[in-house]
Amino acid sequence: MPKLNDTGVYQLKNGYWGFRYAIVVNNKRVERKRNLDEQGNPYKTKTSAVKARRTMIEQERNSQVVKSKTVRVTVQQVYNEYCEFGRAGKAYATIVKQDSLWNNHIKSKFGKRYVDDISVAEINDYLAELYYTENRAYSYTVSFLKIFYLIFGQAYSRNYLNAEQYDKLCKNKDTKIHMPKMKIDEDTDIVTFSDEQMITLSEYFKDTNAETAFMLGKYCGLRINECYGLKWCNVDFDNDIIKIDRQMQYQNGVIKLVSLKTRNARRDIVMATPLKEYLLSLKRHRDKIMVELTEQREQNQTMLSDMGKEKISSLELVNSLDEGKIQTVNSMKYHTQKIKAQHGIIFKYHYLRHTYGTRLALMNTPMHILCNQMGHASSNVTQKYYLGNSKQGVDILRANLNSMK
Repeated sequence: MPKLNDTGVYQLKNGYWGFRYAIVVNNKRVERKRNLDEQGNPYKTKTSAVKARRTMIEQERNSQVVKSKTVRVTVQQVYNEYCEFGRAGKAYATIVKQDSLWNNHIKSKFGKRYVDDISVAEINDYLAELYYTENRAYSYTVSFLKIFYLIFGQAYSRNYLNAEQYDKLCKNKDTKIHMPKMKIDEDTDIVTFSDEQMITLSEYFKDTNAETAFMLGKYCGLRINECYGLKWCNVDFDNDIIKIDRQMQYQNGVIKLVSLKTRNARRDIVMATPLKEYLLSLKRHRDKIMVELTEQREQNQTMLSDMGKEKISSLELVNSLDEGKIQTVNSMKYHTQKIKAQHGIIFKYHYLRHTYGTRLALMNTPMHILCNQMGHASSNVTQKYYLGNSKQGVDILRANLNSMK
């Protein structure tokens, strides 16, 4: 049996194996060092490391002709081209998030690298470091994975990656970049308020400047940006419908009404009777003070851009104060602190949305209807409300178990 060529192969302190090599490709010296395979698994034996090293060297050399046909650019260049040509029409919040991830994290590590010189293992190692070592939230780490898919897709569309490279990075289910395994204790629960907590919250918000926002969260499951961007003209009392077609957002410190992030977020929400009665009462009250406080309201109003088309008055919004001052997505911060101090309840406006979805799921609302009412793009998201172990759900389960003969 020929002697095993173990040049460049070494054993790690943990007992696993790694390898390194240096070869010349396209008149360029290429150095590689690997301790994990492309699925992120360690080389458990010396033989597996030797074979992997030999395979990588062969692949590197065989790629000489292919690489010579593509233009070599850096990841920074690819991202710049995407920003200039590839994200027209993207939501402002999406652009801000992408730039934040790029400028604060990805740029320093990968910006100067050639895009065709990055391996699957490197990306997987980076995602694992973010999640396991830096303890980033799983959902936050997913944002990085999406950016990498975006960059490699952009590179492929501009012939900076060949089909084989792109397939290996993004398409082949056995090799493509992927998220690390979720921690056992990762918090992915749907957080809901109990019946007792909802009673406490209803009593707390009554007659406060945030009562309207609370009612919209309780009976419609609105996102906070949708709540504060709601206009009176979108409340249809004749058909008991609230039309959600825009949201409030801060852009460079300026309050604006902008498009919703996804097409599915545009929806007509069925208005519950208690909410309709509340809004009708609020409308009558506003019509009255509109006469009594005309000058004060005109002086305090804020003019804001509506979908980039025209300026409208904050008086057209459902959530505005009697004296005409605008309420914004920051208006809940005070109440969040006060509720915790007075009642010991961790209050986030989004938990009203969770509670709304869970309650309707427990009442056997058809999934496609609930998906539509919540504005979810995927039924997989809605399904969490049916599968979550809320207190109400456990109570129903216990009652069903106790009724068994």
